[in-house]
Amino acid sequence: VLLAEAGPRHKVFGNHAARFAELVAWMRTHRLLSVHACMEATGRYGEDLAYFLFNAGQTVSVVNPARIKAFAMSELTRTKTDKADAGVIARFCLHQQPRAWRPMNPEIRELQALVRHLDGLRKTRQALRNRIHARVPSVTVVESLDRVIATISDEMKKTNAAIRAHFKRYAPLRAKRDLLVTVPGIGPITAAKILAEVPEIESFEGARQVAAYAGLTPKEHISGSSVRGRTRLSKIGNARIRTALYMPAVVSIRCNPLVRALAERLRAKGKVPMVIIGAAMRKLLHLAYGVLKHGKPFDPAFAAGG
Repeated sequence: VLLAEAGPRHKVFGNHAARFAELVAWMRTHRLLSVHACMEATGRYGEDLAYFLFNAGQTVSVVNPARIKAFAMSELTRTKTDKADAGVIARFCLHQQPRAWRPMNPEIRELQALVRHLDGLRKTRQALRNRIHARVPSVTVVESLDRVIATISDEMKKTNAAIRAHFKRYAPLRAKRDLLVTVPGIGPITAAKILAEVPEIESFEGARQVAAYAGLTPKEHISGSSVRGRTRLSKIGNARIRTALYMPAVVSIRCNPLVRALAERLRAKGKVPMVIIGAAMRKLLHLAYGVLKHGKPFDPAFAAGG
């Protein structure tokens, strides 16, 4: 949808490169040389269009769908159609002026594809193993599942090797990974996921901003003196980062002196295990940001002082 003085204008076109030219031609009919295009972050679905518009010199914003949903609720929007949704997004862009999107560097894009593929393979393998553990009543099926699991395991080894080779190929990326693995609790794969899912993490203004990006900031529910709900993680952010940090956080409670001290303080306050793990995840991401921001290996004395 295009917001114009005469009212909104709508156009439907296919979501593939061959049809994007229709959008450009339509813009020309309205004598538009430049636009601020806004779209919801929907994984790979809208990525090609975002790259197309960016390369054409247009301003592009890729926005968290939760923000669009909240804006629609503020308008008391009741209709849910593609046409109505496009109008909501256009008005959101006009009033909120979201920050411009920048495409990832090719090496980060490739790394992200590799680590996400590895995650997908791991989840598929676990799902198949769960079927076997559920005692499938067929020897033939179990044997088939074993063969598929073996194939997936082999692909996982190849993908891990591809990730290692990718870091060897790009020295600046390798240097960042080597800094991250100095943080107790962060291994090579977790480091790869952090670099893939939070591109240019060191460009954030502060560690709290990084935690907010990952949805790891606390969400309080307090009103007056009588309403005091349980504090939870906001979870408004990159879920892949939260998933990637869960087990490293559990490990870091044992092996990272700063995270262990944090966990002990929270236990003394009577906090439940999941709250402690959430805090450990946030602390681990803070430490990851710190070593990359300062370009120095993890130093518990320095980190504690900061």
